[in-house]
Amino acid sequence: MSRARHTAYGGARGGGKSWAMRRKLVLLAVNYPELNILLLRRTLPELRENHILPLLKELYGFAQYSATDRVFSFPNGSRIKLGYCDTLTDVFQYQGQEYAVIGMEEATHFTEEQQQFLTTCNRTAREGFSPRMYYTCNPGNVGHAWVKRLFIDRDYRDGERAEDYAFIPARIWDNRVLLDADPGYVKQLMSLPEDLKKAHLDGDWDVHAGQYFREFSRSVHVAEPHEIPRWYKRFRSMDWGYNDPCCVLWHAVDPEGRVITYRELYVREMRAEEVAERAVALSRGEEIAYTAASPDLWQRRGQSLATKAGTAGMSLADVFNKCGMPVIPADNARVAGWQTVRRFLAAAPDGRPNWQCFSDCANLIRTLPALIYDSFDREDASGGEDHAPEALRYGLMSCPGASVLPRPKKKPVFDPLDLGKRPGGSYLTT
Repeated sequence: MSRARHTAYGGARGGGKSWAMRRKLVLLAVNYPELNILLLRRTLPELRENHILPLLKELYGFAQYSATDRVFSFPNGSRIKLGYCDTLTDVFQYQGQEYAVIGMEEATHFTEEQQQFLTTCNRTAREGFSPRMYYTCNPGNVGHAWVKRLFIDRDYRDGERAEDYAFIPARIWDNRVLLDADPGYVKQLMSLPEDLKKAHLDGDWDVHAGQYFREFSRSVHVAEPHEIPRWYKRFRSMDWGYNDPCCVLWHAVDPEGRVITYRELYVREMRAEEVAERAVALSRGEEIAYTAASPDLWQRRGQSLATKAGTAGMSLADVFNKCGMPVIPADNARVAGWQTVRRFLAAAPDGRPNWQCFSDCANLIRTLPALIYDSFDREDASGGEDHAPEALRYGLMSCPGASVLPRPKKKPVFDPLDLGKRPGGSYLTT
């Protein structure tokens, strides 16, 4: 039994996640009087099919249902409200409300910003009951990265505590009802391509449905930090953000044109001057050819938070240039850019990848494989947290070119006649 503030149940398909969510919330409502509970799906049709209709059958004659408010009211005063967040801003309808328990069904369909907002509603003044949130989830979709970060990778930021998060793996083998009713379902999962089988049958969070870059492999594309020859061409790329994360990546190119991403700066709520200062300090002793940055740096609107006094009216590009980090506008062709990334992820004729990154580029490693196909344009990628992949796209699109080993300088040959020459070539006279 999990006693964590946040508990997720998921992984493989067919584990009975929706049933488990309903049972948990109903049992809490029955056992704790006056409990206010919220159960969410991303869309209303999903909410109706997966929860409203089953609960109407399961609670018939016991709990009253209001179709207007979508609320089940229990005899002890507890209530389960069923809601949905079809758009990113739908979460604001719960602002100011108080729910002792919140259940997020298919949590990976929600963005991290939606989840974070909902946690502010997870509170109660009821004595003897600690607020909690429950999640069901499968790998994939827009929320894959934040669910994986919290519950699988257990990578926590300031204010997050490891003891507040627990993950319970879901396996189809645990769902005896489904196995007995439809034994062929397992065969369907086992016949999937190997990568999808890992996601749907084994619950592998490194491979998931809708994954844009299935070529990415930690064993192939992630290398331990090592010394890079000083003469390799080095450059940076940046996806700017203030409220959203700002990501700066450092890259080096070998003589064969392979790119190694060897450093990452990933910060939030840091002004342009501060980002430039950090990047310049991290680059000390290195010769950086250029920094390709997101084109929005050349706009001159809405920069008050991102810059300090004395830079009013300047574009962010001007600010970076002034602070010793000159930037050039990156090529922002999205589809062509992602295909360039895909080309670098592919293996060269000798079997080695055209791109690798150091293992301490944690946010790039975390978010690049989490990108999914855009629902409106299958050639494009989308994702909840795409700042590091965007920075990588800008860098690889800048066409850095292979490094060339510098030729050793020839030692000058001493000629005694040169001792009497003027700079212009004539001889000195006495």
